[in-house]
Amino acid sequence: MSQSANPISIARRDQMFPALARADIDRMRRFGEANSYAAGEQIVKAGEVAPGLIVILSGKVDITQGGRFGQRETIVTHGPGNFVGELAQLSARPSLVDVEAVEPVEALVIVSQRLRDLMVQEANLGERIMRALILRRVGLLESGAAGPIIVGPVDGGDVLRLQGFLARSGQPHRVLDSDADPCAKTLIERFHVDPHHLPIVLCPNGKLLLNPGENELARCIGLVRPVDATKHYDVAIVGAGPAGLAAAVYAASEGLSTIVLDCRAFGGQAGASSRIENYLGFPTGISGMALMARAYNQAQKFGVEMVIPDEAKLLSGATDKSGAHYTLDVGDGETVRARTVVIASGARYRRLDIANLAQFEGTSVHYWASQIEARLCGGQEVALVGAGNSAGQAAVYLASHVRKVALLARGNSLDASMSRYLVERIKAQPNIEVLTGSEIEALEGHEGNLANVRWRNRASGVETVRPIRHLFLFIGADPNTDWLAKCNVALDPKGFVRTGLEVAPAHGMMETSRSGVFAIGDVRSGSIKRVAAAVGEGAQVVAALHTYLAQNGSHAAAPELARRS
Repeated sequence: MSQSANPISIARRDQMFPALARADIDRMRRFGEANSYAAGEQIVKAGEVAPGLIVILSGKVDITQGGRFGQRETIVTHGPGNFVGELAQLSARPSLVDVEAVEPVEALVIVSQRLRDLMVQEANLGERIMRALILRRVGLLESGAAGPIIVGPVDGGDVLRLQGFLARSGQPHRVLDSDADPCAKTLIERFHVDPHHLPIVLCPNGKLLLNPGENELARCIGLVRPVDATKHYDVAIVGAGPAGLAAAVYAASEGLSTIVLDCRAFGGQAGASSRIENYLGFPTGISGMALMARAYNQAQKFGVEMVIPDEAKLLSGATDKSGAHYTLDVGDGETVRARTVVIASGARYRRLDIANLAQFEGTSVHYWASQIEARLCGGQEVALVGAGNSAGQAAVYLASHVRKVALLARGNSLDASMSRYLVERIKAQPNIEVLTGSEIEALEGHEGNLANVRWRNRASGVETVRPIRHLFLFIGADPNTDWLAKCNVALDPKGFVRTGLEVAPAHGMMETSRSGVFAIGDVRSGSIKRVAAAVGEGAQVVAALHTYLAQNGSHAAAPELARRS
């Protein structure tokens, strides 16, 4: 068996490409249908939806991905007992690879819905398959050869925007430098692209996009599909952070039809944490993105429909007699119909009150500290503003990639707002300079590129100017509730959603002023701003959903409520 030599495929080959025993295949037969393919037949094409998980009964297939200079790279050759598929097969998303029959093939094809049934009904076998699907996606991410191709200046704001979106969405992709890469120059010439239209994105289905928005790119690669306006979901969840994903997992696993919307990517602010070390059950720590990716995949395993990125714009009552109590107007003029709604839209990053801040955002001012930003800042001095745990985690992460981190905090000490273990770790880093009682005064630069950062000590009034090209802001967040302005959902004076007995005496502490509409996580007034607390609220709200649905004529929810009571 040949396979591409990336670290994950070498270290965990047996888990990544398991061989199924005859007994395993026999247990899988009731979930699939037999099919055959001729030698040389292309079974799956990158950019198109695969027929399902393909279990090879006889014959061989080659799995290939795009390489440099138009060459295909063979990832692995599958024979009898192997199966074709990765995470895209969980939710019938377009394939990231090509699959071709090397010789005549007899196979068992399991479509996405039946694959999810298999994972629930055959737990041990499902665990092995799920692990393989995840590891294969990780392998594609590491290889950097599959998925869409971004062509443009590598440090350009729009290239970083698109690259960041795909990375946060767990999507393999490539970035080709339009100034130096011969492949990039070939693509630009082939498609007659004016340099002013860069960056361009070449999607796996062959479509070319000129500097697309995130939603346009997501639709091109199949992350976002048209919403079925005739379907009535038991629950629509707005927000895919820890609270929203937790609610999705528990709701779907208990039989509620569930849809999740988010205007950016899954993970919320938790996804920006380079390492979380105080989350229960992870004594060695875990990155926020890894934790949220697990929750995202877990939700898809239970059949949650993900519509990300797509923005909820208006919540209103349903006007028909279909059984849907609410409608959500979303992007591109689409409508989601649901019996209940969970608001988990979290918070948006605060911005410094600096007149020219916007011109540096995306290129020199960052609200996220990932591998992408670390690459940009390698060997440089950077400034980071903030005194919470997210700021501390980012400072420690960046310190391992940059020459120096200047950590600015308005308060006189980090101890009041940051976990003790992070304070101690920061003190132990020789290249982190903590500047308490300090605040940014001005940013200097040109054409979107930062050159100098000026800050002032609040007590002494002394100003400092340093030649810093990258500034990271972790100064807290405000509730993401602007979209609720015309939705008759009560907010507190700071813009957080009010819940509980004061506004909703019927269905518990998570219900808002509108019956059947609930709020959880950071967006809820009075919530504890911790990942674990958000996950707990996501689990807790599902009981309230069952109660509401049972009391308001949802036959689908009533049996589950009876089992739970």
